[in-house]
This record gives sequence, C-alpha cells and structure tokens, in this order.
Amino acid sequence: MAGTFTTRTINISTGSTETMHDLTNACSAFLREAAHGRNGLLNVFTPHPTSGLAVIETGAGSDDDLLAALRGILPADDRWGDRHGSPGHGSPGHGSGHVLPALVPPHATLPVVDGELELGTSQSVVLVNTARDSHERQVRLSFLS
Repeated sequence: MAGTFTTRTINISTGSTETMHDLTNACSAFLREAAHGRNGLLNVFTPHPTSGLAVIETGAGSDDDLLAALRGILPADDRWGDRHGSPGHGSPGHGSGHVLPALVPPHATLPVVDGELELGTSQSVVLVNTARDSHERQVRLSFLS
C-alpha cells in the first residue's frame, strides 16, 4: 500500500510580545481530518527566521521558564551582528531572534499512532516566537503515513 501525504498551513496571530502559542489542539484537529486512524508521522514546520517549535509542558511554569531562559541566552540588545534593528526594519536587538532557530528548531517530527498524536504526559507542541515586530506566523502541518 502506498503511503499518503497531507499538508495544511495555519496562521497564528502572535501579537507584539514574545510568546509561546500552543499548537496541540490544531495538530490534533488536523490529524482527525488527515490521518483517518492510521499510523505515521506529523511534521510541524514554521518558515520564519525568528520562530521555533518546542515540545514542552505548558501551564505549570515551564513555558514562562523557557521564555526567561531565552531572554537570558539571547538578550535583545545591540551585541548581535545581524543588525535588522536598522530604521524601518525591526526593533533594536531584533538580530537575537535570528539565532533562536539554532536553539529552538523551526521543525518537529512527532509520532502518530492510530490517528492520534503521541505525546508524553503534560507535553504540548508550541510555537515559540521572540520577535515583537512580526505579529503573524505560519505553521505548516504535514502528515505522512
């Protein structure tokens, strides 16, 4: 039996602050339509240079801890060689966000069993966005069985 591939792009409004947006429900809804009870892989990808994807516990403080850790590792100041903070393009320190995908990759591949996303207890799939200048993000969900 030949494998199948289904993909969809969703738009996320991230606002004007650094944020983590929980994608778990959107992933599950996509799989209900695309997986039809099959086993496979869900690939989640964001094509933005200042965003990443993480599998992390949310709601118990870990999400805030991750954002605080990223602020410590990637402070939004003038130390960065990427000077996207130039007039008309990004705020000062914007270049720090361009290093984010090296630490929080722009992709995640997750197992799907019997059409359902297989996550551990309390795990969620989240979009991590540290850019305060870009208010909209896209995320591509792809199911391969």
